[in-house]
Amino acid sequence: MSARCQLTGRKPGFGNAISHSHRRTPRRFDPNIQAKRYWLPSENRHVRLRLSAKGIKTVDAIGVEAAVARIRARGEKV
Repeated sequence: MSARCQLTGRKPGFGNAISHSHRRTPRRFDPNIQAKRYWLPSENRHVRLRLSAKGIKTVDAIGVEAAVARIRARGEKV
């Protein structure tokens, strides 16, 4: 699976790891992706979402119904 948040769209960033001798090697900064299960009352079922930590906080703020609506508006299947 890709390291991408379904709600916020966060994806890996790229940069360099810098050693003590200051050699630079490519590295990847992955977002903190968690699989979380929410109850969706309108459909009377659970949905499993792959969210970043910020995405989880967003669901807590706006509610799972609005979050699923945003994900579906982007064209993703939930």
